[in-house]
Amino acid sequence: MSDAQANAPVAEAAPRFVAALRAFPHCLSQSPDGPVIEVELASLHAALRALRDDAGFELCTFVTCIDHYPAQPRFALHHQLLSLAHNDRVRVRCVLPGESAPTCTDLWPGANYMERECFDMFGVRFEGHPDLRRLLMPDGYDHHPLRKEFPHHGIEPDRLYREWDRARRASWTEDAQ
Repeated sequence: MSDAQANAPVAEAAPRFVAALRAFPHCLSQSPDGPVIEVELASLHAALRALRDDAGFELCTFVTCIDHYPAQPRFALHHQLLSLAHNDRVRVRCVLPGESAPTCTDLWPGANYMERECFDMFGVRFEGHPDLRRLLMPDGYDHHPLRKEFPHHGIEPDRLYREWDRARRASWTEDAQ
């Protein structure tokens, strides 16, 4: 890579997918991991669709959330997209004014479990998700462990897990009979 290519602005280095977002208000920046596009919540789903359809990002490699507590707005949602055909990655960041966002499972069905994990660990609801339920924690658990206000020592450390495990093992016994 030449010095000119290494110092090129992000917009020049990635005009292919920036052009796909011309209809949406967005902000483009560079992080050590690559380009980051920030969009508003109202245009998040449409921007993700444009990146998939018009820019060729055929894979959503992760969906995660960052808790900025006690700052408001509290949550920032991150989607990382990959284009195998163009060997490009881009991260789409959206600040959530509340605790919900549109699902992207209609665009990338593989995002199902990543969105469920965000719901389970952070409490962010994905509107339109086909099966939004707990993934890692027991159903009766009322807390979200990756939120910043969650105590480091945990909450009711073993009681809920023991109840859940007992019910799970009982269902195995019933199924075997």
